[in-house]
Amino acid sequence: MGKLYRAISADGSAFAEVLDARDIVSEIERIHKTSAVVTAGLGRLSVAASLMGYMLKGEDDSVTLRVDGGGPAGQLVAVADSRGNVKSSVTNPVVEIPLNAQGKLDVGGAVGTDGTLSVVKDMGLKEPYVGVIPLVSGEIAEDIASYYATSEQIPTVCSLGVLVNPDLTVRAAGGFLVQLLPFADEKCIDIIERNITKLRPVSAMLDEGITPEEIADMLLDGLDPNELDTASPGYKCDCSRERTERVLISIGEKELRSIAAEGKETAVSCHFCGNEYIFTPEEIAALADSAAGN
Repeated sequence: MGKLYRAISADGSAFAEVLDARDIVSEIERIHKTSAVVTAGLGRLSVAASLMGYMLKGEDDSVTLRVDGGGPAGQLVAVADSRGNVKSSVTNPVVEIPLNAQGKLDVGGAVGTDGTLSVVKDMGLKEPYVGVIPLVSGEIAEDIASYYATSEQIPTVCSLGVLVNPDLTVRAAGGFLVQLLPFADEKCIDIIERNITKLRPVSAMLDEGITPEEIADMLLDGLDPNELDTASPGYKCDCSRERTERVLISIGEKELRSIAAEGKETAVSCHFCGNEYIFTPEEIAALADSAAGN
């Protein structure tokens, strides 16, 4: 499980949310068998989704982050609920490209920069909220901050990081969001800007054992921060046989009749967790009957 911590300044003008997500990103690597640079990219997106999901109010609310950058990794998707639990998928889990100019994993090169970040918030309304922005860097954190500035007009600092061991296991992973509320004054802004310039990369701090609470205190140092709450989000897929049946029904009676006529078992795999659901020709035919009745 991850460890998520939230704090707010004494005057309520600034808010910080920090997540240690090593366990979550380790599960991503285990399930999707990702190469190092894809582990870093999908891990960053998943950390961002968890942080954003936990800020949602309703118990059944969710947020979906989708990056289409035109890079060799293809499309990256992360979905989080209001408890910060997250699931994710990627088109091409194995990408091998050189390190970037700083000698680090080239996430922007794997993700691509010619495309969009879309944010879909399902909050139980008639229609979900959808925000789409052009990618800034493909490095994910800058793109998340740009989304908040462009689509929600909330000044936001976002930092995301994943350290991958030579054997492809995850050494450290996590991130933080700092947001200013509309009544934040210049002094508050100056303090946070000064605090952020002092910080080392979030993954390095977590790797050294610095806790989310300590990082939040660093971010809001000088603003008398108070704890809001803590949580233990995880990598959690909510797929089921019943949900898979609904997906199959949605492809229509004609297509299901054709599949059933082949007389073979049909295997459907979940993109998020790899679980496989097997359907006999008879079961597919019954689903076709259901599709006909809809």
